[in-house]
Amino acid sequence: MNTRDENLLRLRPQIKSAVISSATLPDEKFQNRTLRPVIKLQNDLLLEAFKNYVQKHKNVFFEMSVEKRIHYIENAIQKDIKFRNSLKGMIIGQFTIEEYQFYITNSSALNKRMMNLVVERIQSNIQLLDPRSAV
Repeated sequence: MNTRDENLLRLRPQIKSAVISSATLPDEKFQNRTLRPVIKLQNDLLLEAFKNYVQKHKNVFFEMSVEKRIHYIENAIQKDIKFRNSLKGMIIGQFTIEEYQFYITNSSALNKRMMNLVVERIQSNIQLLDPRSAV
């Protein structure tokens, strides 16, 4: 393994709830070993990217109810291809060479998993997106 890969792996947080057994399917293993730690590592950057997205779209997000905000997050990530590709790049750029080689063999299914995790992560941090909650 080269230095880049070693450094990337060393930076990632451990996720103790990510259980992997011999019966775990390869895509789920990739999700638990790679996607979840990378997305957790990139949390602050993903939130800033979403804040920027909201700002570029006239801050209408902040005028919505919590329920509508949750839907807005999902809609923005699933339907705005340019924004979605930007988020994917933030995550894929943290892959090791071996992880990237696995990713390209089944990128469509893995992209779906990746974006679902990003949606969940941003939704779970929804209170951090509200400018009124800033200290």
